[in-house]
Amino acid sequence: MTSSAQRARRPIKVAEFVDNYGPGSNGLMFAVQQLEGNLLDAGHEVVVVAPAAKGPNPHFGRTGRTEIRLPSVRVPKMPTRVANGRHFERTIDRVADMAPDVIHVHGFGTVGALGAMTARRLGIPMLLTWHTDFDAYADHYSAVLPLLTGVVRAFTALSRGELVDSDDLKMAEVRYEDRGRSTALLLGVCQKMLESATLVTTPSPKTAKRCLQMAPDITVRVVPNGVDPLPSGPPPFPHPDGPMVIYAGRIAPEKGIPLLADAFTLVHSQRPDARLCIVGDWQRYTHIKRILQEGRTAGRIILPGEQKRDALGAYYGMADIFAFASQTDTQALVLHEAALAGLPIVSVDYELDLVVEPGVNGEFTRPTPASLAAGLLRVMDRLEDDGWRNRAKARSVELASQWSIGSQAHAMLDIYEELAGALVDA
Repeated sequence: MTSSAQRARRPIKVAEFVDNYGPGSNGLMFAVQQLEGNLLDAGHEVVVVAPAAKGPNPHFGRTGRTEIRLPSVRVPKMPTRVANGRHFERTIDRVADMAPDVIHVHGFGTVGALGAMTARRLGIPMLLTWHTDFDAYADHYSAVLPLLTGVVRAFTALSRGELVDSDDLKMAEVRYEDRGRSTALLLGVCQKMLESATLVTTPSPKTAKRCLQMAPDITVRVVPNGVDPLPSGPPPFPHPDGPMVIYAGRIAPEKGIPLLADAFTLVHSQRPDARLCIVGDWQRYTHIKRILQEGRTAGRIILPGEQKRDALGAYYGMADIFAFASQTDTQALVLHEAALAGLPIVSVDYELDLVVEPGVNGEFTRPTPASLAAGLLRVMDRLEDDGWRNRAKARSVELASQWSIGSQAHAMLDIYEELAGALVDA
């Protein structure tokens, strides 16, 4: 028998199929680009298949990296472009010529469907990572719903009726008033894609549970996305007289920003010295913009706008509590960033518990303004005890430090090599 010390690794090639690769920055793009860097740094090759879009691309032009960009359309009211279904057959042929060892599908959109069928046709092992809760997102984005028709059409055409029945296609003409039926149809496609994968990975136990509810017989592994501490810096503005609560991240309907603003109105009535700092592009959505402007005018909310990621460390460093009002995230890297900065966390999503230990370094509350406000006020009271504050800081850092960029890279490279059969006898 050959021991691990007697085995050598050969270079492998991984094709990453990703639906959301710009133009706006997002957690999915960050995660995929991190994987690209890990593979290239280890001497492997990467093929990225994504919608045509402009966006930050730190690995463009690196040796061993190939890009296939597909014709795309912009999603109304969102900083996203999606592939429109053109050149799919041509892309399968190109990928066949490149002969990847593993296909890694990120998402359940049109490019995800393309990746699943490419793996099926070419007989290549497929890794599928669930990044986005489509069911929850569909409730917030009426603009996304017509695109579900394209997803089902792409999957139906590519599978030649094998995975999506032609009767499903007849049902796929999506209107907003039919969103319940159309979402169910999309989740049926998701189930078939999950079942067609060699292995499924998720960034949290919450998402693993969701996948197993849809497809009980699949093999799932939890591999949290890794985060390293952000660089610190001088405070970007003077600290308020009282406690400062912060939320940093994408500002969108599904992120619970109105809930957070309403909760903080209640907090401010009890603690007039407290302030809420929301870091991000707060002007994209009219309803959210109006709510946040009202809070800023009343002196409750600080709105510094969108910041580069490396600048966020200074904001975390001056905050006292991190507030999280979203229930749609599959991991929420911002929770890990905040914990690495030593912040206690108050969250409405009890299933995202990788970096929150209730009573020790934060609180879980119900997703109501009164419950979230009460949780924030309880933590504010505890922060007046220096011993509790220090213990909370240490526990936040300890929990978040379990999942670094390095540890994620090691775990994912092991999975790629396992699927590719990349370990060979020396």
